[in-house]
Amino acid sequence: MGKHMKIFVYPFHRWTSLDIEDSSVDDCCGLVMAAGKSSSFRMSEPLKSPPAKKPRRERSRGKTSGRSCTSEVMEQDIWKDFPEDLFEAVIARLPIATFFRFRSVCRQWNSLLTSQSFSQHCAEVRQENPWFYTITHENVIQEPWGLVCFLDIGHRNFYVCNPLTQSFKELPARSVRVWSRVAVGMTINGNSTGSGYKILWVGCDGEYEVYDSLTNSWSRPGNMPGGMKLPLSLNFRSQAVSVGSTLYFMRSDPEGIISYDMATGVWKQYIIPAPLHLTDHTLAECDGQIMLVGLLTKNAATCVCIWELQKMTLLWKEVDRMPNIWCLDFYGKHVRMTCLGNKGLLMLSLRSKQMNRLVTYNIAKKEWLKVPGCVVPHGRKRQWIACGTAFHPCLTAVA
Repeated sequence: MGKHMKIFVYPFHRWTSLDIEDSSVDDCCGLVMAAGKSSSFRMSEPLKSPPAKKPRRERSRGKTSGRSCTSEVMEQDIWKDFPEDLFEAVIARLPIATFFRFRSVCRQWNSLLTSQSFSQHCAEVRQENPWFYTITHENVIQEPWGLVCFLDIGHRNFYVCNPLTQSFKELPARSVRVWSRVAVGMTINGNSTGSGYKILWVGCDGEYEVYDSLTNSWSRPGNMPGGMKLPLSLNFRSQAVSVGSTLYFMRSDPEGIISYDMATGVWKQYIIPAPLHLTDHTLAECDGQIMLVGLLTKNAATCVCIWELQKMTLLWKEVDRMPNIWCLDFYGKHVRMTCLGNKGLLMLSLRSKQMNRLVTYNIAKKEWLKVPGCVVPHGRKRQWIACGTAFHPCLTAVA
């Protein structure tokens, strides 16, 4: 699985690719030295005016003679006794990509991933921007805070992993044999993966099971309510959305949403008419609000639109759409859309025979951004992104 893994980071409106296996010690040392200059930690002394700025000629003379200012040199006698717990607290607040580069500096830093105290510091730091895990074949499900769930091609075996630490687990076989395609959702118990997680699969015939990581077993808590129309006609192109302990799935015939509460074991059904001229679409979520992302196609024009579910009327209300200048590129083309990640920050893969485009949409900021094309490792040509998910990088999540 590692050979096909491609992780994208989205910090400060830039996209960078992180290859965990390919890190340069020289680059890491350069980063450490740059961060270790005393000017980064220097405090102003009270009642003392700042030093006068030297003329450029004198500064140039100092550089050519190889001399460095005493204030620019780290005092080893001071920093060698820097408390270890504070050291780990500082590193835990570094960007995740920077931390993985720093691991190459020494064995002690490389072993931080197995440190219990370092794990506690990491648990206190919330990563604001998600990363996107993308693959060029089907069946990556979703994540609860750092873990990604996979389902094999035959929809029979489940796997859970942390793409950062490569913690990997194959789940036990399901007790119910289902040979048809299933929809899958995942939630965590509490506020972190340390409390365990649960996975639900449901088939169109109403069969379903729940996996609990604490017991490492599958169970069937009950039966589908009699009022739920079968078959479910699930929308397998839409990932499940989790809000707290509740999972939401899209269905058709009738159009709407079904939900399952992992805590109470209760199923619910909501009949919600779909917007007119809607083609590819998927559920999304932002701050507990259910959203809909989809393609509107009428005649030869195509546009990506965002809707918000009105809780009182159970109707979709359009709240935003892609800039018109971008939509002109879709005119006359048969465009298909895949949504990678459906919490807060979305990545949309828009493709046709003549086009393969990636864009992101920040639901809270209503901000659209174009993403560079995906080039797989070893110099191979660009490939279509068939599936993927967003995940908040977490060094402490264990499969």
